[in-house]
Amino acid sequence: MNTPEPTFMDKALNLAAEAAAAGEVPVAAVIVMDGEIIASARNRMRELADPTAHAEMLAIKTALEAVGSRLGACDLYVTLEPCTMCAGAIAHAKLRRLYYAAEDIKGGAVDNGVRFFNQPTCHHAPEVISGPGEQRSAEMLRDFFAARR
Repeated sequence: MNTPEPTFMDKALNLAAEAAAAGEVPVAAVIVMDGEIIASARNRMRELADPTAHAEMLAIKTALEAVGSRLGACDLYVTLEPCTMCAGAIAHAKLRRLYYAAEDIKGGAVDNGVRFFNQPTCHHAPEVISGPGEQRSAEMLRDFFAARR
């Protein structure tokens, strides 16, 4: 029996599990261009003592180093709805699509909070697809925070 190839979101979810194992909030991101992963990252805020070391920010930086100043032909897969900082970076990098797994009612800025891409001051809004991998991501986040209470 053939096992299906992991999806890009599966790869992000596996990286998120690595983040949790390292004591980081379990969030990870994968950037894809022409069907190939060109960058991936997990949260590293504690490790780097850097509040901007979100998975999306690290993956965008790596992707930009690989392909140049704009990521208009790229899709971002992330395990949690991006915050305002990350949504701004997504817009400025001009990513084509954003796929996110779990929504973040408190800190999300795409479909919750400020709804960054819907603001008239936002110069680029990617196509947004929410939900793939939502159950696994939400479970991982719940388990992570429950263990810290």
